[in-house]
Amino acid sequence: MKANPVAVNGAIPNGTTARSPAKPKKWVPILLIAIALTFLALVLYIPAINVFYQAFHKGFGPLLHNLSNPTFLHAVRMTVLLAAIAVPINTIFGLCTAWALANKQFRGRTLLLSLIDLPFAISPVVAGLMLVLLYGRQGWFGGWLLDHGIRVVFAFPAMLLATAFVSMPFVAREVIPVLEEEGTDQEEAAHTLGANHWQTFWRVTVPNIRWGLLYGILLTNARAMGEFGAVSVVSGNVAGKTQSLPLYVEEAYKGYETEAAYSAAVLLALLAIVTLIVKEILERKTGGSMRKGH
Repeated sequence: MKANPVAVNGAIPNGTTARSPAKPKKWVPILLIAIALTFLALVLYIPAINVFYQAFHKGFGPLLHNLSNPTFLHAVRMTVLLAAIAVPINTIFGLCTAWALANKQFRGRTLLLSLIDLPFAISPVVAGLMLVLLYGRQGWFGGWLLDHGIRVVFAFPAMLLATAFVSMPFVAREVIPVLEEEGTDQEEAAHTLGANHWQTFWRVTVPNIRWGLLYGILLTNARAMGEFGAVSVVSGNVAGKTQSLPLYVEEAYKGYETEAAYSAAVLLALLAIVTLIVKEILERKTGGSMRKGH
């Protein structure tokens, strides 16, 4: 057979010249970065800076006065209490669910995964409305509960249910990939050496997933303390009774108490900043642990 001619000095058989691959223009990355920074400045940086400016522009005196308001303090206590109950509940649920889904293959596994993600897809307002339709006076269970002296909607129980619902998926979704990455070899080795399921869980499973678990707990806590939509529907937003901190911000702003609203917003913003810092630390720890595992 006759060999095909070979290109010499960039020439190819048909007499055309080989072209070097086109290089991206230098101004394209700069333009994209400028667009991204402009967008972030308009929707995030400038509004956030304005919140701090409005809270501090008259000094610390008005800020401290607003933060000592009894209604504000009650809203803080309510928010902390909601998070203190919802986070452990969702942590236990997330751990059990993640362990079952990561280590077992069973019929309906895909459906269960989809149900876990349901709070991500449903609007918080719709989630609150579902609770009202279930536990309200005219709901499926509301009449029976009221007959037995149990008030759910427009009271703390409904606020807790709404908070737990919207923050439910985070622990499970953070722990499942870690468990799948680790596999079951170490757990099986522990069983071979005589450890029971409880000992294996605490001495093998939990240490392996600790960073992913803490990351999930952090996100759950942030969502629980910052939730507005679902809680606003089921709480009634009664100052000093069923008002969380995000609801207090909205009520104060609508009542032309702008300084009080900005003061409370600063507290929520500081919570977000702390969450971001800890999130970055945990992401580095998680990445480092996975790299060491390989």
